[in-house]
Amino acid sequence: MKRDEPISTIMATNLVTLSVNDDLVTAEKLFFDKKIKHIPVVKGKEIIGMLSYSDIQRVSYSDMNDDKKTINSVVKNTFSIEQVMAKNIIAIPPYTSIKDTAELLTNKGFHALPVIEDSELVGIVTTRDLVKYLVAKL
Repeated sequence: MKRDEPISTIMATNLVTLSVNDDLVTAEKLFFDKKIKHIPVVKGKEIIGMLSYSDIQRVSYSDMNDDKKTINSVVKNTFSIEQVMAKNIIAIPPYTSIKDTAELLTNKGFHALPVIEDSELVGIVTTRDLVKYLVAKL
């Protein structure tokens, strides 16, 4: 395991993104269909926020429907993505080391970080990516 290996070697680049014009119904569908927990919110290629499934859960209550948790439709239509997303995000450049990224995630209590190059979103790294990397190295 190289101490200075860049995060670009393990970050996801096949990005699923949302716009502030999308709705929480669309977001929920992406979370379930793509089996992900974090979605960058973009304007063009610039990231303006991050939406996590737990953000949606914080403003809603769940109903059981066909053995799958779904967000109550009233809540889905009450809040916008812009109201629910995290706006003050920390992003890292692709040359940030995996070690520094892991420390940042640990120290800040984050579960995902967007990766930015020249003000454009180029990737996302999650704690899951780091665990998969560690397991592959053991």
